[in-house]
Amino acid sequence: MKIGLVCPYNFARGGGVQEIVLAMYKELKLRGHQVKVITPQPREDVEMPIEDVLFVGAATNFRSPTHTSLQVSASGDGDDIAQMLKQEQFDVLHFHEPWIPVLSRQILTRSTSVNIATFHAVVPETLMSRTVIKVVTPYLKSVLKYLHELTAVSVPGSEYAASLTDQSIRIIPNGIDLEKYKHKKVEKNHKKTILYIGRLERRKGVKYLLQAYDMLVQENPELQLIIAGDGPDREKLELLAEDLKLPNVSFLGYISEELKLQLLAEATVFCSPAVFGESFGIVLLESMATGTVCVAGNNSGYAEVMQDLGAVSIVNPHDRLEFARRLELLLYNEPLRNLWADWASDYVQQFDWPKVVDRYEELYREALQQHGKSV
Repeated sequence: MKIGLVCPYNFARGGGVQEIVLAMYKELKLRGHQVKVITPQPREDVEMPIEDVLFVGAATNFRSPTHTSLQVSASGDGDDIAQMLKQEQFDVLHFHEPWIPVLSRQILTRSTSVNIATFHAVVPETLMSRTVIKVVTPYLKSVLKYLHELTAVSVPGSEYAASLTDQSIRIIPNGIDLEKYKHKKVEKNHKKTILYIGRLERRKGVKYLLQAYDMLVQENPELQLIIAGDGPDREKLELLAEDLKLPNVSFLGYISEELKLQLLAEATVFCSPAVFGESFGIVLLESMATGTVCVAGNNSGYAEVMQDLGAVSIVNPHDRLEFARRLELLLYNEPLRNLWADWASDYVQQFDWPKVVDRYEELYREALQQHGKSV
């Protein structure tokens, strides 16, 4: 098959959707398919992670409803898009986040391929997001009629699109490279350690982690907290840690992938206390694959991932006392940690990228057959 993966974000920048598109590209290429990524031209001169990239339009800065700064697609030239599609002759075009204006619609209105969509994001119930929805909803309705098959990474990720169409939405979860996260022979840190890795922005709930840590460390002075990542709230969070006089707290800023793997392996507990805006939980899968117990915020995306025994990981970050108790339980109850790790080792297998791409590949073939195309 010849497949075009459409990414509306600046593909050179790190981000969940970009990483998913890149992982799908690599796995589909390994299977012998011809694959290209279609994405807006970055505003700056940067190196792309792969060579098979087609630029359409230019990226422009945008602040999302979840207060994350993004570069998304601006308008491309219609004649150039038509020429690109005529030249490439894709069997399948796979649009990630097709509700993001305007790249997907410009391609869809000219596409003669089978058009697949994947919805990733959860739109939070805030005044700002409701305002954005009023603008985006008519746009998405105009896009849906061109799409042959709809998918979402989770039920929460499907809800916005489902409210606008009677078309069925197939749930295909995000994936993870299990081989990359397999246990290394790394000794756990001799100190009990809580680790956070991620952006430092309001929806990630890191201030609640600092408040819960404040309660914990009073009774457990040997405890340490490592916060890795950067973002608009970093300075405020560092000031909060100073105001609370928290001992043994390290803000590492942006870290390399190698250090991330090492920290995950060494930590006693990985904590991601996001309060909203999560449609899935890649960071939780990374923790599982590493064999490190996690504690996670009770947002809908995380709750869907943490099934069965994993439900013990879910906690309300706003309840400081309960949050501290859950961290303490999973820090110091070794039999429970071992039981959780054994469960996670089996549970995470279903999210290995080859198994996830199997499902997309099957969908591509079904859609091509159903819509009268052959490969």
